[in-house]
Amino acid sequence: MTRVMLALGAPPPQGMEANRTGETMKFVGMMVLMLVVFYFIGIRPQQKKAKDHANLLKTLRPGDKILTTGGIVGVVITVKEKTVSLRSADAKFEILKSAVSEITERSGEATQS
Repeated sequence: MTRVMLALGAPPPQGMEANRTGETMKFVGMMVLMLVVFYFIGIRPQQKKAKDHANLLKTLRPGDKILTTGGIVGVVITVKEKTVSLRSADAKFEILKSAVSEITERSGEATQS
């Protein structure tokens, strides 16, 4: 009977009033938990990937065999501040460093794991 009265908008009987402070704290706690989960699932992996890519670009040197984001495989000829010159088959390209997706083979040493 009391559930029907509450659903109809009737005032709750004495002693059955909702704890508004507790409900507010529960809501704030859930929002904080959602933000923490979002950070660990969305933001943190992206930051790690960006840091790894920046490290890859710093270690890029002539003779490395690379793969670009466009799917071109080539050997690095020169490395400049913002660009990389590479040779693929009989063609020579100059691409932005940011277009390098991975180093498939290091010059003079085994592939890193």
